Amino acid sequence: MDDTTEISARLAEHIRAEIAAAGGLLPFDRFMDLALYAPGLGYYVAGAVKLGRDGDFVTAPEISPLFGRCLATQCAEVLDRIGGGDLLELGAGTGTLAVEVLRALEHADALPERYLILEPSPDLQERQQTLIQERIPHLEGRCAWLTRLPSKLRGVVLANEVLDAMPVHRFRIRNDGGIDEICVAERAGALVEVAAPVRSPGLVDAVAALHAEGFAHDPSYTSEINLRLPLWLKALGLALDRGLILLVDYGYPRPAYYQPDRTMGTLMCHLRHQAHGDPYTHIGLQDITAHVDFTAVAEAGVAAGLDLAGFTTQANFLIGCGIDRLLSESNEPFELTLGAKQLLLPTAMGERFKVLGLTTGVDEPLRGFSIRDLSDRL
Repeated sequence: MDDTTEISARLAEHIRAEIAAAGGLLPFDRFMDLALYAPGLGYYVAGAVKLGRDGDFVTAPEISPLFGRCLATQCAEVLDRIGGGDLLELGAGTGTLAVEVLRALEHADALPERYLILEPSPDLQERQQTLIQERIPHLEGRCAWLTRLPSKLRGVVLANEVLDAMPVHRFRIRNDGGIDEICVAERAGALVEVAAPVRSPGLVDAVAALHAEGFAHDPSYTSEINLRLPLWLKALGLALDRGLILLVDYGYPRPAYYQPDRTMGTLMCHLRHQAHGDPYTHIGLQDITAHVDFTAVAEAGVAAGLDLAGFTTQANFLIGCGIDRLLSESNEPFELTLGAKQLLLPTAMGERFKVLGLTTGVDEPLRGFSIRDLSDRL
């Protein structure tokens, strides 16, 4: 048994113990939390390579440096308006985005006072530190790693593909119109999915709110909902004294998220660049994600006292931040053009990924949402 197999076996045993302690049924959000973040065992905190060509999936910063350069353009605009400040990246992956953003801001003479990273994975934190030391050693002194949100921050918060990895609750509509919760049980040593009476606080009210809007009411309709989102954004809102929270992820406005023919939700797993829908295999060795309900993000942000600065597709956002100019000015246009296509094309990331901005103390429009703001679709 190799190290990864052993870690997976230990994690599965840990989850089975939690199922037993919960009386035989573990809410899906707790299972997802353990599978991804159980200390020393979960997918994001154990030592296996997760991102990049040798991992399980590739994110936009690894596809092209243009992504980070465009985000830096938006950061520079906000930092200039508020008189400087810090950048805080949540879940910095390999550190590639941090490197490109700092390089671009240095080139624009717009460096932040500090580049802060809040990273739950010790393994990824080590990779980030190594990459920054290798590629921008003269800027290493501006970087710091946090274990919790700062109590007060002025600047920009970056969250690229963070929301999709937040544990979600799952529900199913019964034939009588009632609501069941998707839980995880053990049967003959295997982890299986069970629809059971709701046991998680807040889930009935959250699904009832969807019903009141005309969504998710057909028998057997199964989907997910992020009940942790309001508290998460409230904490960010309390921490951000003035500036921008920029959220980039794959997802939909609520009407598209809960459209009638999306009867099994959006849950997806990623293993060695293959996507599939079974979260109960390869425990701890595969990513588990759910698409983002951006309407819920906007609602939670406004409830936390933040202003909705804009919502658009990744393609629109990058064009608004001048990706065409950056491409034309580059000394390596052919190589960058290939990456730009992946970032912009509707058949790749351009339409599937969305960008949502939340601000406080920043009243002027942001250039990233200047091409086409789709906030009216939320």
